[in-house]
Amino acid sequence: MRSSPFPDIVDDVTVRLIAAVVLLVSVATLASQQWWLLSLLAVDFTLRATLGPRRSPVARMVQSWVRPRVPAAPRPTAGPPKRFAAAIGAALTATATLAYGLSVATGAEGPLVAVIGITVVMVVFPALESLLGLCVGCVLFAQLMRIGVVPEEVCLDCADISRRAQALRTPVS
Repeated sequence: MRSSPFPDIVDDVTVRLIAAVVLLVSVATLASQQWWLLSLLAVDFTLRATLGPRRSPVARMVQSWVRPRVPAAPRPTAGPPKRFAAAIGAALTATATLAYGLSVATGAEGPLVAVIGITVVMVVFPALESLLGLCVGCVLFAQLMRIGVVPEEVCLDCADISRRAQALRTPVS
């Protein structure tokens, strides 16, 4: 049994709804040029990646208010790739937050260009997840497993899909 606070199995519907919230915040950030909003995403992604979705304000809001109103049945999916994707989101938004701070502090435009580029990525990646169910971080995670960088033990559910079928009979976080 893992000691991680991130669940082994998560509900893909909930994950896609969380991605929709990230998409909305990212689009609002890009449209309003209020780059400080990326710091809110950085904190949320960091909490989700390190302490699990129960500590993420966005995940908690979606689980409490949005998910109960969506009639779709739970769709279990492996948690470790979603955690990896959240870590990528944390790294990207933290980098954008630091670049924005550098741009404000120095008046340089270069860091602001990086912030805009990262924000575009933060629109594209959650759009793919929320609208198409394509998790870019999960694809990268699978490639890292395939080449042996991520050991199979990290995600037994990734290696054995039948474990997810069993999860259909148990509650999903």
